[in-house]
Amino acid sequence: MPSIFVKDDLRASVEAATGGKCTVLYTAASQPCFMNIIPKFLLEDIDPGLGTGVHPAFIVGGVEKPELFIGTHQGIAKNGEFLSLPGVDPTNSQSFDYFANLARANGPGWHAISNVEFAALALWCWKNGFMPRGNTNYGKSSDSAWETGRRVDGGTPGDTTGTPRTMTGSGPVSWRHDNSSNGIADLAGNVWEWTPGVRLVAGEVHVIQNNDSALAATDLGQTSSAWKAIDGDTGALIAPTFTGSVVGGDYVATTPKSVRFAGSGTANYTLVRTSGFSFELLSNPGVVPVAPAALTVLKKYGLYPVASSGLGGDALFFDVTGERLGLRGGPWSHAAGLAGVFALGLYYSRSMQTPIVGSRPAFVL
Repeated sequence: MPSIFVKDDLRASVEAATGGKCTVLYTAASQPCFMNIIPKFLLEDIDPGLGTGVHPAFIVGGVEKPELFIGTHQGIAKNGEFLSLPGVDPTNSQSFDYFANLARANGPGWHAISNVEFAALALWCWKNGFMPRGNTNYGKSSDSAWETGRRVDGGTPGDTTGTPRTMTGSGPVSWRHDNSSNGIADLAGNVWEWTPGVRLVAGEVHVIQNNDSALAATDLGQTSSAWKAIDGDTGALIAPTFTGSVVGGDYVATTPKSVRFAGSGTANYTLVRTSGFSFELLSNPGVVPVAPAALTVLKKYGLYPVASSGLGGDALFFDVTGERLGLRGGPWSHAAGLAGVFALGLYYSRSMQTPIVGSRPAFVL
């Protein structure tokens, strides 16, 4: 367990320099991680349409947590642990399970940033009126081309050859979640981030309750009973049906009705991406649509837009075949401006390894 109450010189200097917004936590092997402290907030303070009470990111194992510790930087593997450090090339080209297990190797409380934590950060950014930019065009911002970071290959920003990832935290303050030098860096772009706690199976949306994916005891495996579908009427978390078959415009499994994603059609309880790859234009055209109660649950987990505009034009990518694990933030290669804090990818299998995917460490006490 990292000591979070006894300050050494590094921790004290970081906390003093950032007014307590950032700190340094230490792993089981005493390696430092630079972390942002995110205080608990209420859903109704973000938007009344989200319901009331604490955002589910702050509920772990049924217990409300006063704060989360989110890696200031995308993570790097070092000495068998997962660290948040400035000025490094984030680890990439590894599977979902690799990052989930690497983060847990840091010790109790450590985990790869979860889907619901990323969703909480995105909602906070939206409420505060600032959508962070990032490396979304080969070392520079696709929205503001003069904003650049230090490419790991030393190349020219915008050059489509070479290795255009940027060193963690090397971009301007507009690449931080709160538009300040003390914010969380690179939530938009650079590399997609594996985010445990959400997946598609044959198009059916699955989540892990609240922020329980942060628990070391939670099984994140393909057949884990922790995965739950979402009832399209009530929003209750229910046993998955694991079916993608459609008969007569409706899914074979009729009771209960679970929320699905699709690329077209009007099947019951099915959300459809009808305009390009836009997340904020995700539609609800089913003959029997997803009910408001279920949409509220989806919004909390960042799986349905909280508003029909103003979410940065971020992308939703998915594949309705097999199991597809959650990614957040987008990569350096989405020059069309589709990467951002609301960007959601549900199209890679858990074994996928690619240079555009990494993750980020997080901690909860």
